[in-house]
Amino acid sequence: MVTILVRKFNGYYANRPVLTTMIVNAVLGGIADTVAQTLTALQMRQRQKQLNPDIDGKDDFFSIDISELDKKVPWPEEDFMTPASKRGPPPFDFERLTRFMAYGFMMAPVQHKWFSFLEHTFPIGGGKATGNALRRVAFDQLIFAPCGLACFFTFMTVAEGGGKRAVIRKFQDVYMPALKANYMVWPLVQIINFRLVPIQFQIPFVSTIGIAWTAYLSMSNSSEEPVLPVPSNESSP
Repeated sequence: MVTILVRKFNGYYANRPVLTTMIVNAVLGGIADTVAQTLTALQMRQRQKQLNPDIDGKDDFFSIDISELDKKVPWPEEDFMTPASKRGPPPFDFERLTRFMAYGFMMAPVQHKWFSFLEHTFPIGGGKATGNALRRVAFDQLIFAPCGLACFFTFMTVAEGGGKRAVIRKFQDVYMPALKANYMVWPLVQIINFRLVPIQFQIPFVSTIGIAWTAYLSMSNSSEEPVLPVPSNESSP
């Protein structure tokens, strides 16, 4: 199955590299936001159980009526009619999922141009493979990563209906924590990517590894307070 998928991808990429990358990015972005929304709902459910141990299994997350799936999430912060311990998990937000897929779709051409620039500026070969791979990582992390995060938070805030003040607040609340988390994760990933992964797989590789990273960004973007990454033994612009 993997061999067939790789062969199909290579065929599509050879004919339409940018469009293929855009579609792959959109799909992986949707997967990442689905993971983020699921984690948020499960975390809320866990807090509910801690506040109200008498909750029975019939209110489980997976028993939400499908008619509620198109409601907006999150619920209002001040819901005086329903105590926090009685509220169910938020319904799935398809608008938010669409925003993440759209962002991945639109950023793919920019990523494609950037990776092509790095490939031609710092070729891997001629006895300079390791040195040029490190130069690629330095350029990527010092130039593209900060700009990419800025584009992400600006796009998401504007797409959610926010204006200039909302964008400024988003940067004040979550931009620097997200950038610091980026430098904890991506330099090592990009060294492997630039040194070992063929050019046609570099963006899909980044997007696949980035499912967890994009899920983190999704949770950060949807929170009012900065969401700090939880240290783990496992290794998302």
